Amino acid sequence: MLKSRSYSLWILALLIAPVARAQIRALPLPSLPSVGLPPAVTGTLNGLPNNLESSSVADVRELRVRDLLRTHRTELEADPDGNPVVRAQIVAISPAPEVLDRARASGFTVVREQTLTALDTRIVVLRIPAGSDTRRALRQLRSTDPGGTYDFDHIYLESGIEPEQTAQADTSSASAPAADSSVRIGLIDGGVDVAHVVFHNVEIEHYGCDGKVIASAHGTAIASLLVGKSALFDGVIPGAQLFAADVYCGLATGGAVDLVVDAIAWFTQQGVPVINVSLVGPPNLMLEHIVKLALARGYLIVAAVGNDGPAARPLYPASYPGVIGVTAVDAHRKVLLEAGRGPQVSFAAPGADMVAASLSNSFTAVRGTSFAAPIVAGMLAQSLHAPDTQAASEAIELLAQQAIDLGARGADSIYGHGLVGEQFRIVPSKALLSKQAAIAAN
Repeated sequence: MLKSRSYSLWILALLIAPVARAQIRALPLPSLPSVGLPPAVTGTLNGLPNNLESSSVADVRELRVRDLLRTHRTELEADPDGNPVVRAQIVAISPAPEVLDRARASGFTVVREQTLTALDTRIVVLRIPAGSDTRRALRQLRSTDPGGTYDFDHIYLESGIEPEQTAQADTSSASAPAADSSVRIGLIDGGVDVAHVVFHNVEIEHYGCDGKVIASAHGTAIASLLVGKSALFDGVIPGAQLFAADVYCGLATGGAVDLVVDAIAWFTQQGVPVINVSLVGPPNLMLEHIVKLALARGYLIVAAVGNDGPAARPLYPASYPGVIGVTAVDAHRKVLLEAGRGPQVSFAAPGADMVAASLSNSFTAVRGTSFAAPIVAGMLAQSLHAPDTQAASEAIELLAQQAIDLGARGADSIYGHGLVGEQFRIVPSKALLSKQAAIAAN
């Protein structure tokens, strides 16, 4: 438990702050540390003591969810487990025409119906009858169609923690090799700030938000760690082609499962073999079904395991069989206090004491499993150039052979196969400070 009431208030203040949605903040130029790692690296987590119990870490997410539900009560509600869902909405997989006819006769309306050609399936979003209860309406559909697949329209949240301090980066000691632009990778997140210097000459295909590009700090950071390329900053596969699906569109109520599923389907239509998902949420039958279909066709889905602490319940999609779940370590190769643990952990990668791009040509320190996942996704994309089940298995095995074994000998529930991508950690230092100042002056 937290040692004092002040810490509880600090956490609550963090959650209700406007920046909580993005979970990273832009760099304040005048007060950058000049050299080395920020002091917070070895001593604190967002200003909290390192002996903070795992239950308190989980409380942070719970408070954030409660605030989200309270602030957006007209758009969102809670499922029986307290997870946020789109109010009065239910998702279905390929319901038969006669089932839909019965549902309409009972007062349900079809909000959206879409055929996912590459996955040979169909998704339907239903609005429940006026005056009805979402939980009761879901039970009704499941009862009238026991063989069907129906669930809440769950909301999925970013899996990154807002850093306490920001700093600039020097890539001279950890520069990634130039990537072939034929390498293609997918990203499900918020929008990407394409005007940022690290995305100049990087080909980015956008999807979602009715064709609008709505930049987000979280999506920009993840994209930079994947494909960013500039004089002083390289992602894992710099200059590779990025397919970016925005499931938030700048809305605090974004991230609904039907949009996440739609994004996965888009990647399969485009033949993008590796998909990074730095989002977390509860199990959902529609998401599970689509993930299973994509994996069976040779696609790789790489997902953050989440930051709810080692005792937390598994988070998804990272915990679905076949998904590559990624945890995060700091500069000392120690797993982050807040990182999830369990059989869903496949690999560990840098996720703290590092920087990424942010909005308005800035860079920011980042922390969380969100930022470890793109390192693993980028490394796998170097080995898998097209969806193929055998090639996907070989890419995973090759990466496992490169992993540095940490913790218990062999694969374990904390580090998975071990640490990969340590060379891609871009650590805070002096080098990019002058570059940042030059950017700000222009």
